[in-house]
Amino acid sequence: MIGNRQIVDAQVHLWWPESESWKWVPGAPPQLPEPFGVERLLPMIDEAGVDRVVIVTPSWTGDRNDAGIDAAKRYPKRFGVMGRIPLKDPKSAELLADWKRQPGMLGIRLTFLGKAAPWLTDGTADWFWPVAETANIPVMVLGTRIAALGRIAEAHPGLPLIIDHMGLAAETVKAGKTADMIAETVSLAKYPNVSVKLSGIVAYTNERYPFSDMTSYIRRCYDAFGPRRCYWGSDVTNSLANATYRQRITHFTETLDFLSEDDKDWIMGRGILARLGWA
Repeated sequence: MIGNRQIVDAQVHLWWPESESWKWVPGAPPQLPEPFGVERLLPMIDEAGVDRVVIVTPSWTGDRNDAGIDAAKRYPKRFGVMGRIPLKDPKSAELLADWKRQPGMLGIRLTFLGKAAPWLTDGTADWFWPVAETANIPVMVLGTRIAALGRIAEAHPGLPLIIDHMGLAAETVKAGKTADMIAETVSLAKYPNVSVKLSGIVAYTNERYPFSDMTSYIRRCYDAFGPRRCYWGSDVTNSLANATYRQRITHFTETLDFLSEDDKDWIMGRGILARLGWA
């Protein structure tokens, strides 16, 4: 906690080493060459004054959520989990009724990148949305075809959809489409069940702290969604060498002058707790 403000990080990956019993996704390298477990994360968040963290299972480890669940078991007041599922297998629908009975499990994170990018629009994921809505499972989405979430949001108004990284991804940023993707993201603000994570900033900036080239994009998301539907996330393992954990916090609390103190309360913690129902 910083002052009287509760700080909740909406985006941190944890992972254990690859092993014979747990093979990772081929060709999907981790964000750091070494494992990043809860023992490494805890002192970082304690030093930075972060109260709680949403552990987002990374894509390179596949669809197992062991590291996040282990952290939530050991520190239930500090960690919650947005887990992954085998999306290509419609039989995964059987998992959703009891999904949130897993220790610390708050929802699901879906990734539509690379070879999985078409899954958002080619029917592969169609089985998932109504089942997740019925089970009241919040969903974080990372992808390159964010505009396609509009039809899903409209068809399933009871399904909380959270757009990761303001709708940005490495491949679209490298292609010079940052402004276009931000425009797609803000176009979805008209749906009350859609919200956005103001995360991934350090990975997509071309500048050092305070990443002023990203300010206009953050402001566009803020203006469209409002402070109660925007959530700060450090994504600390992404570009770790380019910014400290504390800088990722003060970027929002000290350098974005368009945010009021009440705005910061919501963006830095209250909003994500409310959206995920994390009491």
